[in-house]
Amino acid sequence: MRYYILIGALFLLSNCSQKIEEVDIKKSHPSHVYNFVNADEYALNYYETVYVPVYSDIYHLDGTRRFKLTTTVSIRNTSLSDSAFILSATYHDSYGKTLKEYVDSTILVSPLESIEFVVEEFENMGGAGANFIVEWASNNHVDQLLIQSIMIGTYDKQGISFLSESKVIKRVIKD
Repeated sequence: MRYYILIGALFLLSNCSQKIEEVDIKKSHPSHVYNFVNADEYALNYYETVYVPVYSDIYHLDGTRRFKLTTTVSIRNTSLSDSAFILSATYHDSYGKTLKEYVDSTILVSPLESIEFVVEEFENMGGAGANFIVEWASNNHVDQLLIQSIMIGTYDKQGISFLSESKVIKRVIKD
């Protein structure tokens, strides 16, 4: 009798597992509602291009093994009164090759709002020298965006997390 119950339970479990939908592991945007706008409607006179170091993996042990990481690029508008506009955000590998464009339309980042982009743990093309190039604009020329990348990974009982700061590589002020 127990044998038949076990077979019946296994049959039910196998049928249930077939009904579970596959999860898309390539999702690149967290559950955040972005406010897309037409930037031409605004009088933007300050533009920055920012380099953001990210790591899709890091070397460990003897340097031949890689520790996979999930990366979050966090963009925070620190202004109490001015909005910022994200014009583009591109992800590049260690050799500078563009792997993905994360912005296909201008994103409005309101005062004190934060947005983020995610490189999933299973992405294996970026490498230890990967980066984002973020282009943004505003009406005022103030250092109003804080852009950081946060990397986190776990394997077995090992966990690692660290933060990287961005660097402005181009600045244009229109009069």
